[in-house]
Amino acid sequence: MSAPLSGPPQQGKRVAKIERKAMLGHKVRRLRRDLSLTQAQMAQALGVSPSYFNLIENNQRPLTISLLLKLGQAFDVDIQSFAESEEAQLASELSEVFADPLFQGSDIKRHDLQELAAMAPPLGQAVIALYRAYREAHDAAQAMAERIAERDKFQFLQTKAFPLDEVRDFFHTYGNHFPEIEVAAERLWATTPLEIGNLGAGLADYLASKHDVRVKLMPMEVMGHTLRRFDRHSRRILLSELLPPQGRTFHLAARVALLDQRDLLNRIVDAAGFGSAEARHLAFTGLANYFAGAVLMPYDRFLQAARATRYDIEILQRRFGSSFEQVCHRLTTLQRPSARGVPFFMIRVDKAGNISKRFTATGLPFARFGGTCPRWNVHDAFRAPGIIHTQLAQMPDGTAYFSIARTVTKAGGGYRSPPQQFAIGLGCEVGHAQSLIYAEGIDLGNSGAATPIGVNCRLCERADCSQRAYPPLNQSLILDENLRGLSAFHFRPGSAQP
Repeated sequence: MSAPLSGPPQQGKRVAKIERKAMLGHKVRRLRRDLSLTQAQMAQALGVSPSYFNLIENNQRPLTISLLLKLGQAFDVDIQSFAESEEAQLASELSEVFADPLFQGSDIKRHDLQELAAMAPPLGQAVIALYRAYREAHDAAQAMAERIAERDKFQFLQTKAFPLDEVRDFFHTYGNHFPEIEVAAERLWATTPLEIGNLGAGLADYLASKHDVRVKLMPMEVMGHTLRRFDRHSRRILLSELLPPQGRTFHLAARVALLDQRDLLNRIVDAAGFGSAEARHLAFTGLANYFAGAVLMPYDRFLQAARATRYDIEILQRRFGSSFEQVCHRLTTLQRPSARGVPFFMIRVDKAGNISKRFTATGLPFARFGGTCPRWNVHDAFRAPGIIHTQLAQMPDGTAYFSIARTVTKAGGGYRSPPQQFAIGLGCEVGHAQSLIYAEGIDLGNSGAATPIGVNCRLCERADCSQRAYPPLNQSLILDENLRGLSAFHFRPGSAQP
């Protein structure tokens, strides 16, 4: 598990993946500006001359490991944030964009995209935003054309993917950790008689005494498909009987956020500068849910329990009265600089492979415009519902990950409205896996036993994959009627389309 910067052994692990001559001037410049320091002030703190520091910021001198350690100690910065994970994610997304047939024939090399991601991240993000807008317009036009073709069924369809992607990027930018919200949740615990094991009753009492709001459990015939509704006139929170106990507690905590923390949530949303009202609303709701998770699983207490149980999710969900998914989500938020948990990624997919949640504190790249790799064990979870599956996997760049996957079931509406089933994937880089109980007995150093996975089929260049659904967008296919392998697609790795 991660440790504060003061521990030399852990520092060694963190810098192991950073090149000894890393050109990270853009990140140093961004940090200096965030801290409102001059070049001379930061140079003095690092023990170098202002002229040498200027060369570092302009990528004319490398940020050596010794200087990187000084930077972390002097400014309480997690040096892992200076690794190439952000650039790798951005470069992966840019590769996905430029793999589109729209750019066929363009002479754009992989190192060009990596250089763009490293030297001008805002420009790279702008390219992705433009491409998203293009896809929005393209998909809407195609949908409208299909409706026109059906004549009597014509209607205009407007896709809602862009606001959702904008909000996902917002949470990714913050590393899915919001210190101010954590403090607000801790303040609630410090000023209110709450206790683990009876948290729902404590929150109900708080709402009644502080806000004159009562909680009422309602039958499904009255609520229909609505799980929670706030009646302003009667000052009542109506909860559906379909909600399990942990779901009821979660919704009460979310209502506390909406009543107590509206100004705080609005400040965070305002600072993000969202481009649409839809994105703003989604982000606001997501932050209220973040507060609810922080109340159900208080940071310090939850982190201590996670470490003591070696991140045994089923024990944690029973101890804190939460669901499997709630615990997994909370584990991705434990990124307080002075008390970090294992940097996890989490993904939620349905049976069709659609991604409905994704959070990451690691460098694992998620596909933005497609599904996930079929070799990933998150898909295998549906074969044996309710059982935890483990997997050692390796990306094409050699980075190894350890992950677990299990199905979860959402509340249904009875026989005519069966419950929803999803698969949750939770994992970390293999270097952190020894902290997890699920890795016991697994040879984490055996790269030969790792399952080779990719971002998705269109971006993966593994020629030997038998589960490929699509050929790589940027590779030339070998068309030979006399050749047939395990995969229907044959191509030469590294070959560009003509």
